Amino acid sequence: MRILGIETSCDETGIAIYDDGLGDRPEGILAHQLYSQIAVHADYGGVVPELASRDHVRKTIPLIKAVLKEANLTPQDLDGVAYTAGPGLVGALLVGCSIGRSLAYGWNLPAVPVHHMEGHLLAPMLEDDVPEFPFVALLVSGGHTMLVRVDGIGQYKLLGESVDDAAGEAFDKTAKLLGLDYPGGPALSKMAESGVVGRFKLPRPMTDRPGLDFSFSGLKTAAGTLVRKECQLPEGQALNAEELKQTHADIANAFQQAVVDTLAIKCKRALKQENLNRLVIGGGVSANTALREKLANTTKKLGGSVFYPRPEFCTDNGAMIAYAGLQRLKGGTHADLTFKASPRWSLDSLPAV
Repeated sequence: MRILGIETSCDETGIAIYDDGLGDRPEGILAHQLYSQIAVHADYGGVVPELASRDHVRKTIPLIKAVLKEANLTPQDLDGVAYTAGPGLVGALLVGCSIGRSLAYGWNLPAVPVHHMEGHLLAPMLEDDVPEFPFVALLVSGGHTMLVRVDGIGQYKLLGESVDDAAGEAFDKTAKLLGLDYPGGPALSKMAESGVVGRFKLPRPMTDRPGLDFSFSGLKTAAGTLVRKECQLPEGQALNAEELKQTHADIANAFQQAVVDTLAIKCKRALKQENLNRLVIGGGVSANTALREKLANTTKKLGGSVFYPRPEFCTDNGAMIAYAGLQRLKGGTHADLTFKASPRWSLDSLPAV
């Protein structure tokens, strides 16, 4: 079976075709295209929902045509169309839902609504080294931070989640405090590489109490207080350019380490609680090198291992939606002629496949 995947939940338009490899065909991604709206939103310091929706309208159909051409396929070679139905920005979601459902109807194919976070959770399945069930998944993106026990596709138990800012949000907001352009998370991580380890110390929120929930709002506030204290000196006093640059890097390093340590502590706690030693990480923040190294060491000490997608599939992309959609289609999931966008959609409400 071959399926087209459409991702339009936020500020990236992702299109891909996945083949399950039945018969004599190789399994895997046949083609994928990704368009990022960073340039569109950069002047505003964050995603503007209306602009995101309009850009998806402009880009989705051309990217679908490009993917079909890249894979040397026609719509008649497909067996289904999958699209992100939520969670995300409702206007952006409606673009993908309406285009995906309409194409499926016009091509006489089943349409499959996909949960965005299930796509991230299953993204490591696109790699050669595939985790076996059961495992614990850490999903870290701009809008979500959650720990999930995974016993199979659709067999999800939510262990903990962010009660305020997600890790990705905290990265972007702290980066803005440091004068970095949108999107700030990757830029902050780059800046942190030249920071002096240990010069500043920031809290590891909610690690001194039981449970697996996350809170990064206070950490962001603590970082802001540190920026004002160290970089905004009394009148008549000022850091020179080199001192300011180094201080920013040192604060970035302290912030990143606080986030990484917090996530690692909670992951270790979740693995022990569930008596498992396999950890999967997905979402945009999972591309962070410091986080990957920390979690690799954490799982190694537990006699286990960590799995994650290649960096290009950590961010929002069509390949993960195509893969998740194919699993759902095989399990009998498909939409009727109506479609629905769900900006809020609980992952553990999904049926098992």
